[in-house]
Amino acid sequence: MSKFRRTAGVLAAATALSLGLAVPAFAHVTINPGTAEQGGFTKVAFRVPNERDDASTTKIEVSFPVDHPLAFVSVKPVPGWEVKVTEGKLPKPVKTEYGELTEAVTKVVWSGGEIKPGQFQEFEVSMGQLPTDTTQLLFPTSQTYSGGEVVQWDDEPKSDGSEAEKPAPLLKLTPASADGHHGSGSASASASAAPSATGAVPSVTPVAAAAGSSDGTARLLGGAGLVVGLIGVVIGFMGLRRRSA
Repeated sequence: MSKFRRTAGVLAAATALSLGLAVPAFAHVTINPGTAEQGGFTKVAFRVPNERDDASTTKIEVSFPVDHPLAFVSVKPVPGWEVKVTEGKLPKPVKTEYGELTEAVTKVVWSGGEIKPGQFQEFEVSMGQLPTDTTQLLFPTSQTYSGGEVVQWDDEPKSDGSEAEKPAPLLKLTPASADGHHGSGSASASASAAPSATGAVPSVTPVAAAAGSSDGTARLLGGAGLVVGLIGVVIGFMGLRRRSA
């Protein structure tokens, strides 16, 4: 009986240890989708699960890379949450196709909302232009709970490929596709609409001019039709007069 108890105790301890190691793998903050094309624009969501049974998540703070800064960052409103985007001076200027970048978004903070136990929330961000000289971007994130606890998700990936204890959200960058398009259609549209860092205005298809041209053509065709109709009426009237005579 004593031997049986010792064996059961060892098994219970091993099970508890396994569960303790497995929980963080499912509960950490992630970025979705986890990949994007180099040189393009993309839209991602920072997915934040609440991993506490007795507290709610009340604040999320995401740090953006300054060694590979992003010229354009915009956030999607989340009902019930306030968002603050912070820009700062870069350690050194970075050259981009839009010009030299000296300042960029360094931090985005969501607060005032609540992620209750057993729930998760996604915070969407559109960003670009993604760098072409690196294969990954890290976004260290802090998660604040209603009880005052702050969890830092800022560990870098391990060299052996295993997962860190508190990994930072990681966006892997892949080479641009052969057709030259970067990211999804919506991301490409965002890139076309984004102003350049040098103040140049991007080209925009002259939709209004095209509409005016089509409208003029329609008016011309309508006028020609009206003339043809009047000629027909005159011919018909003359025919009736001849029959009466």
